[in-house]
Amino acid sequence: MINNRALFIQNTAQTSDSPRLLEIERAEGIYLYGPQGEKYMDLVSGFNVSNIGHRHPRVLQAIEEQLAKFMHVTVYGEFVQAPQVMFATELLAVLPVSFGSVYFTNSGAEAVEGSMKIAKKFTGRREIIAAREAYHGSTQGALSLIGNDAYREAYAPLLPDISFIDYNSQTDLDAITERTAAVIVEAIQGEAGVRVPTAAYMKALREKCTETGALLIFDEIQTGFGRTGKLFAFEHFGIVPDILMLAKGIGGGMPLGAFVAPKEIMDVIKANPMLGHITTFGGHPVSCASARASLQAIQEENLVPAVEAKAALFRSELAIPQIREIRGLGLMMCLQLDNFDQVYQVSNYCASKGLIIDWYLHCETALRIAPPLTITEDEIREACKIIREAIAKFC
Repeated sequence: MINNRALFIQNTAQTSDSPRLLEIERAEGIYLYGPQGEKYMDLVSGFNVSNIGHRHPRVLQAIEEQLAKFMHVTVYGEFVQAPQVMFATELLAVLPVSFGSVYFTNSGAEAVEGSMKIAKKFTGRREIIAAREAYHGSTQGALSLIGNDAYREAYAPLLPDISFIDYNSQTDLDAITERTAAVIVEAIQGEAGVRVPTAAYMKALREKCTETGALLIFDEIQTGFGRTGKLFAFEHFGIVPDILMLAKGIGGGMPLGAFVAPKEIMDVIKANPMLGHITTFGGHPVSCASARASLQAIQEENLVPAVEAKAALFRSELAIPQIREIRGLGLMMCLQLDNFDQVYQVSNYCASKGLIIDWYLHCETALRIAPPLTITEDEIREACKIIREAIAKFC
């Protein structure tokens, strides 16, 4: 009988010629399990999604309780649904008071699309500025912001009036003018290989946007919900964006995204035209119940205060000469090697030893380290031992 791997290749859309093809039967905590009892430590958290680990008990309970009540009932924004209302309220409570309204989406890319729309309508301007080597998603609008021509060219023409600046370059901020609707940047560049900006750059960016009337939009899709050692990465820089985009770690493992803005900005979608931004499944009640439980777990289990010490342990355990640089903040880390062949061999070796690591869309010479925040010190040491073995073998 044809097996699942063959059916996967035959019947599901492929995004590369060489998928990992690891068959996963279940997941628990920081581990993934295969059908034959294979066990893998997930050191990338499903790409920064499983911040509280897989199938957290609080999340499972919240999902089960919501399933007993209702799932989808109508398009977003029409009925009062307790999971959406309660999660929006609790999310706004942990954000600066300038944020007053949450719009829930299905994904990060949809949060990007909505953010671009409200920025244009609120300012009456059309130009949007993004950063080179950025990644904000793969829909047509979000793809227009990707700072790598190789990913855009096959799908041209994309959105007009998109300009690019170098990330962390104060000189490039002169490109922001009175015709700029918004500047969209990652709080920390993820797919560029975890590029952390300086506080001086972020403050200068905030000041330039304020001066010109451009909205500052932060993409915290990878960095949000404790990943960097703060609940949100913008807290490291002493500034507040005008619009905040969230996804991945927001949902506790369920699909969910959001864009958050002051009420006066968000309200532009209410009229002229009415229903200026709509979605059928955005803010699904089961996803919102899961997200609320996840946020409560992050807060009540004190996961964020422990991030710094766990990151320091990773850095200490991986302080070897073959790793040219360790970049990042908190448990969003990048191990810089010399070339892609090394990265590929190390990644495959680690997988064979039960450890999942990966690389970056715009930085194939570095390894991604982004474990669940629940990882223990013993698990960190175990993971680093395997990584050191792999690097000693192939670098």
